Amino acid sequence: MVDGLTGVGAGVGAKLAPLEIPVTRTLIVSGAIASRDYQDVHHDAELAKEKGSPDIFMNILTTNGLVGRYITDHFGPASVLRKVAIRLGAPNYPGDTMVLTGTVTEVEDGSGAPDGGGATVVVRIIGVNGLGTHVTGTVTVTVPSLASPANPTGTPSRPSASGRPA
Repeated sequence: MVDGLTGVGAGVGAKLAPLEIPVTRTLIVSGAIASRDYQDVHHDAELAKEKGSPDIFMNILTTNGLVGRYITDHFGPASVLRKVAIRLGAPNYPGDTMVLTGTVTEVEDGSGAPDGGGATVVVRIIGVNGLGTHVTGTVTVTVPSLASPANPTGTPSRPSASGRPA
């Protein structure tokens, strides 16, 4: 159920739907290139093995981007990431799957704000793979009010299952 003022699901304690991300060699290498991280452990399997890793592994910037995607996929394209604080654990290697989950830990109503309102939401995220916990952290996101200037139609900005606005 979506709150009529904030567009946020059930509030504190609400669980976000899990997101399964196949960890492919292409994802690891393209994420490293896109973030200009040319460390060989992110693109050269032989050099990664020489350095003690069983294979190439995902960099933190790619993980950070995937966490941001997870949050904005849930709250919609009008949401704004305010803070992403993550810590890495077990590496993401090719051939594995990372599953991101999230729980809303705080919701602050911003309806009295000069920009027309919205809510600030804090989500605790966890990403696990076959080795254990890959990432933990918190994300702070601003979600425009259903009646804010950023959403003049008053319709929820959260995409439906089809990816289109609900």
